Amino acid sequence: MTRSSISVSASRARFEAAALALARERGADLVFSAPGCPARTEPVVGVDPVAELVFDEGTTPDDIREFCFGTPGPALGFISYSYGMLLRGVASAKARRFPLGHLKKYAARVEFDADGERALVFSADPALRGELAARIEAAPEHTAVEPVRGLPRRAPESSLGRAGYEAGVRETLARIRGGHTYQLNLSTRFSWTCPDLDPLALWASLWRRHPAPFYAWFSSGGHRVLSTSPERFLRVADGRVLSQPIKGTLRFDAPAPGLAERLTGSAKEAAELSMIVDLIRNDISAHCAYGSVRVENHKSVFAVDNLLQMYADVRGELRPGSDCLDLFLDAFPGGSVTGCPKRRSMEIIEELEPHARELFCGSMVVVRDERTLDSSIAIRTALFDAASGRLDVYAGSGIVVDSVPASEYEETLAKAEKFLDAAKIFDTEAT
Repeated sequence: MTRSSISVSASRARFEAAALALARERGADLVFSAPGCPARTEPVVGVDPVAELVFDEGTTPDDIREFCFGTPGPALGFISYSYGMLLRGVASAKARRFPLGHLKKYAARVEFDADGERALVFSADPALRGELAARIEAAPEHTAVEPVRGLPRRAPESSLGRAGYEAGVRETLARIRGGHTYQLNLSTRFSWTCPDLDPLALWASLWRRHPAPFYAWFSSGGHRVLSTSPERFLRVADGRVLSQPIKGTLRFDAPAPGLAERLTGSAKEAAELSMIVDLIRNDISAHCAYGSVRVENHKSVFAVDNLLQMYADVRGELRPGSDCLDLFLDAFPGGSVTGCPKRRSMEIIEELEPHARELFCGSMVVVRDERTLDSSIAIRTALFDAASGRLDVYAGSGIVVDSVPASEYEETLAKAEKFLDAAKIFDTEAT
């Protein structure tokens, strides 16, 4: 423990209550992670930004590296799928409303140590350290969830409704049979105009009801990121590399015997996972020591959002001469949200999807040093534009040769369900 930190005894509930108050009152950025999940990460709160890198078309990997490693302290933020398109040389003429990426460094951060049941406050400013420590100590153990108002009950607009999405799946199947791709992730976008929405209350309410490993709340100018992702993209911990791609989904209403076997026994779902695991192995090998890349726990299953999800652990060791951003940017965006082969699949996605993905299918990241970062795949993620009051929610599914168009569309609805159902749930509670 350095002199620039304070340790405060705190339960998870107290940490989260203090974090939400800091987000409300001081614009703090948040990462929450549910205990017991295979891809859990370290909860962190960024308070009072002191430096920011907002990406544009001219932002280079060297710019990102200089921002992250050129000054002390972790960087927190996002890198969009749209920036990944630039990295992969995939052109797009679609209008964007969101930055290509946004990273921040902070005057202070608060992290939660679940094993020690304590909050760690880091800051070079002793007054700020003391203030934040006092706020955590005074935070309640149980915080009532704020009512969420302003979500319209009407159905959202869709960039690809049922007919359009199923047509996209049929076209994807034709591309697979033609040899252009052998798996492709096709998405749709659901949009509401809701100028009275309190997006932080929505994010916090979703966290209480649907916890997952990679929740993130992040402010970028007039935009707000509400990410509720269950999927890790890449973690590098002192050079030890881990990716945990998710492929394979089964919706359920209640736990029942045999559900996991139904998922792992599906040839179609198993093929999705195996293809992406092979892609991830290839993606990380360029910056991993020879012979270190391996697959463990293939076809493992966990539950989130009334969905069973299948995943694998792909591991390696960062090779000498490569840093964590070399690894991240050369593998970005994650293969589970593009398809195989990656670049050609991204080109087809650009043809078939009428919307720009923006942050969706990019990553939320925490970069600590040259050999340490953690990052999600930004799925189950919404973007809110405070100026227009527009809320965008995205969902997609992986298409392989034996995909059924109607079933793939139903999968997108299942993945977006907690957002699609939010209006009727929360409006009832608010009355």
